[in-house]
Amino acid sequence: MKYQFYKKLPLEAKKIRQEVFVEEQGFKNEFDDIDKNCIHLVVFQEEKAIGCARMICENDSVILGRIAVLKEYRQLHVGSYILQCLENKAKELNYTKVELSAQVRASQFYLKNGYQIYGDEYLDEYCPHVHMEKNI
Repeated sequence: MKYQFYKKLPLEAKKIRQEVFVEEQGFKNEFDDIDKNCIHLVVFQEEKAIGCARMICENDSVILGRIAVLKEYRQLHVGSYILQCLENKAKELNYTKVELSAQVRASQFYLKNGYQIYGDEYLDEYCPHVHMEKNI
Protein backbone atom coordinates (compact mmCIF):
# COMPACT_ATOMS: atom_id res chain seq x y z
CA MET A 1 0.00 0.00 0.00
CA LYS A 2 1.02 3.57 -0.56
CA TYR A 3 -0.62 6.85 0.36
CA GLN A 4 -0.82 10.45 -0.77
CA PHE A 5 -1.85 13.62 1.06
CA TYR A 6 -3.77 16.37 -0.77
CA LYS A 7 -4.72 19.97 0.07
CA LYS A 8 -8.03 19.70 -1.82
CA LEU A 9 -10.57 16.88 -1.79
CA PRO A 10 -9.38 14.54 -4.55
CA LEU A 11 -11.79 12.74 -6.84
CA GLU A 12 -10.60 9.36 -5.51
CA ALA A 13 -11.58 10.28 -1.93
CA LYS A 14 -14.89 11.71 -3.09
CA LYS A 15 -15.75 8.45 -4.89
CA ILE A 16 -14.82 6.29 -1.88
CA ARG A 17 -16.83 8.45 0.53
CA GLN A 18 -19.81 8.42 -1.85
CA GLU A 19 -19.70 4.62 -2.07
CA VAL A 20 -19.13 3.93 1.64
CA PHE A 21 -21.06 6.64 3.46
CA VAL A 22 -23.83 7.56 1.01
CA GLU A 23 -24.57 4.41 -0.98
CA GLU A 24 -23.65 1.74 1.57
CA GLN A 25 -24.53 3.44 4.87
CA GLY A 26 -27.24 5.87 3.77
CA PHE A 27 -25.79 9.18 5.01
CA LYS A 28 -27.11 12.26 3.21
CA ASN A 29 -24.79 15.06 4.38
CA GLU A 30 -21.43 13.57 3.44
CA PHE A 31 -19.75 16.56 1.82
CA ASP A 32 -19.43 19.87 3.65
CA ASP A 33 -17.45 23.11 3.78
CA ILE A 34 -14.99 21.55 6.24
CA ASP A 35 -13.49 19.68 3.27
CA LYS A 36 -12.07 22.99 2.00
CA ASN A 37 -9.86 23.37 5.10
CA CYS A 38 -8.67 19.78 5.47
CA ILE A 39 -5.68 17.74 4.56
CA HIS A 40 -7.00 14.72 2.65
CA LEU A 41 -5.44 11.27 2.54
CA VAL A 42 -5.94 8.57 -0.09
CA VAL A 43 -4.53 5.06 0.26
CA PHE A 44 -3.77 3.05 -2.87
CA GLN A 45 -3.18 -0.63 -3.49
CA GLU A 46 -1.21 -0.69 -6.70
CA GLU A 47 -3.01 2.04 -8.64
CA LYS A 48 -6.48 1.58 -7.10
CA ALA A 49 -7.73 4.01 -4.44
CA ILE A 50 -9.05 1.82 -1.61
CA GLY A 51 -9.33 4.11 1.42
CA CYS A 52 -9.42 7.73 2.46
CA ALA A 53 -9.68 10.17 5.35
CA ARG A 54 -9.41 13.83 6.18
CA MET A 55 -7.80 15.77 8.98
CA ILE A 56 -8.16 19.32 10.17
CA CYS A 57 -5.84 21.09 12.59
CA GLU A 58 -7.71 23.01 15.27
CA ASN A 59 -6.19 24.65 18.33
CA ASP A 60 -4.11 22.04 20.16
CA SER A 61 -5.32 18.90 18.40
CA VAL A 62 -6.02 17.34 15.04
CA ILE A 63 -9.52 16.15 14.21
CA LEU A 64 -9.68 13.07 12.01
CA GLY A 65 -12.73 12.25 9.97
CA ARG A 66 -14.38 10.62 7.01
CA ILE A 67 -12.22 7.52 7.43
CA ALA A 68 -13.47 5.05 4.84
CA VAL A 69 -12.26 1.82 3.27
CA LEU A 70 -13.91 0.10 0.31
CA LYS A 71 -15.82 -2.97 1.48
CA GLU A 72 -13.65 -5.55 -0.31
CA TYR A 73 -10.49 -4.24 1.41
CA ARG A 74 -11.74 -4.02 5.02
CA GLN A 75 -10.04 -7.15 6.31
CA LEU A 76 -6.59 -6.06 5.12
CA HIS A 77 -5.86 -3.61 8.01
CA VAL A 78 -6.26 -0.61 5.71
CA GLY A 79 -8.10 1.30 8.45
CA SER A 80 -5.22 0.88 10.89
CA TYR A 81 -2.80 1.93 8.16
CA ILE A 82 -4.87 5.08 7.56
CA LEU A 83 -4.80 5.93 11.27
CA GLN A 84 -1.03 5.41 11.38
CA CYS A 85 -0.52 7.71 8.37
CA LEU A 86 -2.74 10.41 9.89
CA GLU A 87 -1.10 10.17 13.31
CA ASN A 88 2.36 10.40 11.76
CA LYS A 89 1.28 13.49 9.79
CA ALA A 90 -0.11 15.05 12.99
CA LYS A 91 3.21 14.41 14.77
CA GLU A 92 5.07 15.89 11.81
CA LEU A 93 2.95 19.03 12.30
CA ASN A 94 3.88 19.04 16.04
CA TYR A 95 0.51 17.95 17.42
CA THR A 96 0.30 15.59 20.38
CA LYS A 97 -3.39 14.69 20.35
CA VAL A 98 -5.84 13.44 17.74
CA GLU A 99 -9.62 13.34 18.05
CA LEU A 100 -12.43 11.83 16.03
CA SER A 101 -16.13 11.16 16.01
CA ALA A 102 -16.73 7.44 15.58
CA GLN A 103 -19.82 5.52 14.65
CA VAL A 104 -20.57 3.40 17.73
CA ARG A 105 -20.45 0.27 15.56
CA ALA A 106 -16.81 1.14 14.66
CA SER A 107 -15.69 2.20 18.15
CA GLN A 108 -14.08 -1.19 18.93
CA PHE A 109 -11.78 -0.71 15.93
CA TYR A 110 -10.61 2.64 17.32
CA LEU A 111 -10.24 1.25 20.86
CA LYS A 112 -7.93 -1.46 19.45
CA ASN A 113 -5.88 1.33 17.88
CA GLY A 114 -5.37 3.15 21.18
CA TYR A 115 -8.27 5.62 21.17
CA GLN A 116 -10.38 6.35 24.24
CA ILE A 117 -14.06 7.31 24.36
CA TYR A 118 -14.99 10.55 26.07
CA GLY A 119 -18.37 12.17 26.54
CA ASP A 120 -21.81 10.82 25.85
CA GLU A 121 -23.14 9.00 22.83
CA TYR A 122 -24.98 11.23 20.35
CA LEU A 123 -26.78 10.93 17.03
CA ASP A 124 -25.42 12.15 13.71
CA GLU A 125 -27.94 11.59 10.92
CA TYR A 126 -29.75 9.08 13.16
CA CYS A 127 -26.56 7.05 13.62
CA PRO A 128 -25.09 6.69 17.14
CA HIS A 129 -21.61 8.24 17.48
CA VAL A 130 -19.05 8.81 20.26
CA HIS A 131 -16.16 11.22 20.58
CA MET A 132 -12.74 9.55 20.84
CA GLU A 133 -9.21 10.79 21.36
CA LYS A 134 -5.63 9.58 21.52
CA ASN A 135 -2.41 11.15 22.72
CA ILE A 136 0.33 10.58 20.17
